[in-house]
Amino acid sequence: MNLPSEPQFEFTINDSLDFQGVGLHSGAEVTMRLVPAPAGSGIVFRRTDLDNFEIPATGRNVAKVSYATSLMRQGVLISTTEHLLSSLIGLGVDNVIVEVDNLEVPILDGSSLPYVEKIQQVGVKKQRRKREYIRVLKPVEVTDGTKFIGVYPGDGYSIDYKIDFPEPIGKDRFIGDLEAGDYARLIAPARTFGFREDEPMLRNMGLIRGASEACAIVIGGGQVQNGPLRFDDEFVRHKVLDLIGDLALAGRHIWGKVVAERAGHAMHTALVQRLLRDRSAWVLATRSGEVVTDSVAA
Repeated sequence: MNLPSEPQFEFTINDSLDFQGVGLHSGAEVTMRLVPAPAGSGIVFRRTDLDNFEIPATGRNVAKVSYATSLMRQGVLISTTEHLLSSLIGLGVDNVIVEVDNLEVPILDGSSLPYVEKIQQVGVKKQRRKREYIRVLKPVEVTDGTKFIGVYPGDGYSIDYKIDFPEPIGKDRFIGDLEAGDYARLIAPARTFGFREDEPMLRNMGLIRGASEACAIVIGGGQVQNGPLRFDDEFVRHKVLDLIGDLALAGRHIWGKVVAERAGHAMHTALVQRLLRDRSAWVLATRSGEVVTDSVAA
């Protein structure tokens, strides 16, 4: 199972799913449960350690964004949301409650594959509500020096992503369409990565306290230190994974084309916020193209 067979409708998961692990940056032990949610509710994080305080996964709740994407509402934080959100969007899950007992989503193996595999085990359930897409009408772009990201009108949800890192990564490019239903096979297994030389700096910043070779590709001395890679181009595929998760914060599935070059979490979420602010750039519409006028945008 990749995408639902009837993507014109909303979907939730068939049953609850449990995960345990550590936060990549906090190093904190965390237990997380995914719970089926009613149609129209979206993806909502619920801090079970803080009286079930809820943080909807929408652009208005984006908090600090640097080496991960965090959400905050009324001072309550949930960090490193992108891999989980990516798996939900990639599998066509619209509505789910994410119960988590700490401030960070578990990193697991550094990809979204563990989420995908468990969701596939229980399956997804069609709901009666028609799915609303953010159908892009005109270009919206964010530029920062040589870094760039933009979203454009188009059919489906196509992504064209270029990266340029020091060796052994170098330059690479991935082009694909999420609507093709290949997320589980082509994107989900791609793991996060980091350079050994950056480790002291990041730890001094209070980051990657939960990092290990079991949850990230480690690059040092000009080579991958804990191979083999799952794909020859695993690095750019992981950037696409992150992008899908970050753009989930638009609150709806996107119908258009995304082009990115040397972007990252900050630019991904900046695009979400710029897109949502420009109401002339998009409409809410069903898969068949029917414009939705009685719904509130994210």
